[in-house]
This record gives sequence, C-alpha cells and structure tokens, in this order.
Amino acid sequence: MDFTPTEAQTDLARLTGEVCAKLVTADRLRELDTPGRFDEQLWKALAETGVLAAALPDALGGSDFGELEQSAVLRELGRSVAAVPYLWSIVLGAGALARFGAADQHALAQRAGAGEVVLTAALSASLHDPIGAPGITATPASADSPASAADPASSNPTAAGISATDSAGDDSPSRGTGAAWTLTGVATTVPYADRAERILVPALISGNDSAAGTVAVFLVDPANAVVTPQQVVDLSPEFLVEFANTPAELLCTVESGADILTWLRERAWLGLSALQLGTLERALDITAEHTRTREQFGKAIGSFQSVAQRLADAYIDIGGLRLTVTQAAWRLSEGLPATESVHIAKFWAAEAGHKVAHTVVHVHGGLGIDRDHITHNYFTAAKHHEFALGGATPHLLALGAQLAG
Repeated sequence: MDFTPTEAQTDLARLTGEVCAKLVTADRLRELDTPGRFDEQLWKALAETGVLAAALPDALGGSDFGELEQSAVLRELGRSVAAVPYLWSIVLGAGALARFGAADQHALAQRAGAGEVVLTAALSASLHDPIGAPGITATPASADSPASAADPASSNPTAAGISATDSAGDDSPSRGTGAAWTLTGVATTVPYADRAERILVPALISGNDSAAGTVAVFLVDPANAVVTPQQVVDLSPEFLVEFANTPAELLCTVESGADILTWLRERAWLGLSALQLGTLERALDITAEHTRTREQFGKAIGSFQSVAQRLADAYIDIGGLRLTVTQAAWRLSEGLPATESVHIAKFWAAEAGHKVAHTVVHVHGGLGIDRDHITHNYFTAAKHHEFALGGATPHLLALGAQLAG
C-alpha cells in the first residue's frame, strides 16, 4: 500500500482544519456541552466550503472522492471534537443513497451534500456483537404478501433485527420504488434522529416466502416513528427509535440488502476509527503541552520518567491506530476486501482510545476531571468512539470469526 496522502486528502484536511480552528473554540465547546450537542454554525460552514459534498459523485455536485479523503475529513473533525454528523449524514447516508439509490434518492443525497438535510443510519446492534442482531420480535408477513425475488442464499441472519413486512400495493416489493413496506421494532442510539430527514434502517424480511430472513435496508421518515432521546457519555444526540408498522422505502433491492449493510457497517467502523484518531492525536498534543508548562518540585512534569513513559506509550498506541486506519481506508478505496482491516482499525480505536484517554486524564491530575477543562471533552469523545458500534473485544471476536471462516 502507498502511505503517501493524496492531494485531495491534504487539501480537504487543511480546509476542514481551518474551518474548525476558526469556529470550534474552547468557549464554543463549553457552550455546546449540553445533551444533543449539534454545531449548526460549523455544519453550515462545512457545506458552504464544499467539504460536505466533496465525496459525492460529480453528477450530485461532488468531486467523487473516496474513503481516504473522507477519513482525512473525519480525522480533522475528531481533532476538534466537532459536533456535526459528517459520518452519519454524508459518509453513510448520502454515500449509500448515491451508490445504491434510485433517482429520487439521489436527489436526497445531493440535498444532504449541500447541508440542506441531515441523514442518519440505525446500525447499533449489540455492544457484545457488532455484527449481530438484537432480540426484536418480527412482525408476521401478511398472507397475501407478494413473494420477493430475493435469492435465499443471500440472506444474512445477523442483520439489524427489525422486521419488515410488505404492505400491499406494490407490484415489485423487492425493488425500492416507494413506501411499500412497514417496519416493526426498536433501534437504539441512532445519531441525529431528531433532525434527520430519513433514517437508513437495516431489517430482516419476515414471512413464509423465499425472502424470509433476508436482510434489506430501508429509508424511514422519523416523523412516522417514536423518537426518544438517550443520554450517552459525550452528550451526542442519540435516540431510541421505535417502529410500529412504520412505512418504509426499500433501498435498491432485497437481493442487495446484505451487501448494502456490509457497506454501511464497514464505513461506519472506519469512520469512528478515523474520528478517534483525530481525537487522540489532539488530546496527546494538549497533554504534551501541559507537561511542558506544569511544574512540580521546581521541574516540568514532562521531565519525570514515569510521565514521559506514559506519553511514549500513548504515542505508540496512536501510531498503531493511524496505521490501521490508513490501511483500512486504502483497501476500501481500492475496492479490495477490507472487513479484516476495518475490524483491526476499530479494535485499535477502542483499545488505544481507552489507554490514551485515561493517560490524558491522569497526567492532567485534578484538571483532568474538571468538566470545564478542555480535557473533559476529549476524554468523553474518546470513550464514545471506543464503544460505539462495538468495543475492542467484540471486534476481536468478529475478526477471529472472519479469519476462521
């Protein structure tokens, strides 16, 4: 693999960093340190500068950049602990609609790239099994439901566990041509569901035909669901979303559902890892500066061997995360099998995130547990990225299953 950043990576990272440096100050972070944090001013600026649309296809107003460039943007957003849904709305939402969607869904992706609407995805399954399904009761298929053209061999029993039932009136329910489906079940920790125009929801097809148990991905208007706030460690806007015969629109076809879910999951894990990389890099920079200026016994604490060793260990952990994120992003951008690489990157994001976040707090001493100090924002962001969509152990187990298979 080639570790040299592309020109687009460098330019997008620099532009994103400049916008964040101007708008995301310590005072601004304290102002946003409330449940449901969302920086509308920053989101608007990223749209105006073209950062949001950059990775979309040319036909949708973008520059057709890929995972390497998106990771560069996410890394910079992580460095500023920016409260914006770039991962969920652009990388996953607009990206999936641009790649798999019909013409009207392309229009929705283009609006997301312009910052006019927010999209999101309901991908949380279980902290203990990031590729598994929660125990959700399936809605029985109606007796006169048209048979799907899906190949039963493409079924994925480890999908998101929300039951999908065809609602009569569509001659081709296996293709996304309108709200010809209903969903029943519960999705947890859905980011930005309160302001989303649509939620991408993986679901299991229920019924007695050949498509039963097959995974598909749907678009749902959250106005038709019950959306309840949930409190998470870094006060990000995440929600419990309840579906009860909620109308839904199929994305692409039932046959392609498993591939779409894999596409979403791999980019979500990579995106969280890239955010974590930026968060930890900046947290270590802040901590290193603190050790140069903070004195004990007449000496800078950075001169103490134990402190220097903690920072050296953190530096090595971050280097490992940087390497694995780069490898996973490169493999995805080249169209190569990347599941193993993405699991490895998410493991490092969780493992390094835990160790480095606690090092940052410990080295800062009493300041490290002060909610008004900037360290607090980086610690809680790192803990969020550590556990979101699976922590270290679940991803090691998933990696082991992948290698054994």
